[in-house]
Amino acid sequence: MATALTSENVRDAWSALGQDVRTAVLLTMRNGRPFGSHVPYVFGSDWTRVYLHLSRLALHTQHLLADPRVSLFIAEPDGPEKNPLALRRINLQGEAVVLSPDTSSYDVIKERYLERFPQAEMMFGFGDFALWEIKFDDAHFVLGFGQAFVSAATAPSKWVHQTVERATPGKG
Repeated sequence: MATALTSENVRDAWSALGQDVRTAVLLTMRNGRPFGSHVPYVFGSDWTRVYLHLSRLALHTQHLLADPRVSLFIAEPDGPEKNPLALRRINLQGEAVVLSPDTSSYDVIKERYLERFPQAEMMFGFGDFALWEIKFDDAHFVLGFGQAFVSAATAPSKWVHQTVERATPGKG
């Protein structure tokens, strides 16, 4: 029988996935329906905050301006030797806001973003680009078959096995 994973094990696993995979699918709302875009991202101190550097000219940014609800989907790359149904993946749901350059954390986030994506430095000088902060409420993380976990922003370090969880994660 497999050893039960602790919240710390799950945290380490999603953190590793976030380090290994530099782009995600951003799902915005377009005319009431999901619209997916491929975006580079950086996490904040935990999974509850993700930062994107987006152009106002992009469709996904226009969608965010009209409706800030989003989902971000990050998945381990597939390969011929892998079972595609057992790939590590995390799905996060929340809302996006523009991060003002006057915000105390702006310079730190910009520096973190540029460390991960140095080729984006030129775009920080373009007037149509802005840093966006996505504040996530909940997360669903799959490590493989029978290894699905949920967490809530109210207790982001607490991961509950999906089959055990019956109420809102982080409560109780």
